[in-house]
Amino acid sequence: MTTDPDGPGDDGLLAALPAEERERLMALARDAVLPAGTRVFEEGEEADRFWIVRSGTVALDVQVPGRGAAVVETIGPGGLLGWSWLCPPRRWHLGAETREPTRAWEFDAAAVRDLCAERPVLGLALVTLVAETIGERLRATRTRLLDLYGPQESGRTP
Repeated sequence: MTTDPDGPGDDGLLAALPAEERERLMALARDAVLPAGTRVFEEGEEADRFWIVRSGTVALDVQVPGRGAAVVETIGPGGLLGWSWLCPPRRWHLGAETREPTRAWEFDAAAVRDLCAERPVLGLALVTLVAETIGERLRATRTRLLDLYGPQESGRTP
């Protein structure tokens, strides 16, 4: 997958939006440059923004009592970082940290929700994309946690 470091690109999440709605959304975008090791957000904090990764990678993690953070997925170029901004109570369900220097389009959640209320076509498209992202993250989290904490093979054949 390729992305244009200076423009919105035509792949990833943005490619799924109708062109006119993509332009309206991108009018709200702010360029964000995040150094490697930046803690982008913490599980449980207010989710007041989201990002579309342009370059670099961001690890999503979940806090496991007594064990600390477990990485459940890594987001790369074209991926949506953060969906909790759309769904009440609007608190992050995971934490996120950059793995390498990362550039992203950053969006103010309240401004995007207002735009979606004005533009139902955009709202439906974003809700659909966020729902797909939630499903992917749930599957990835379940798989990763089963790998880490599920029953181990006993070495016996059934």
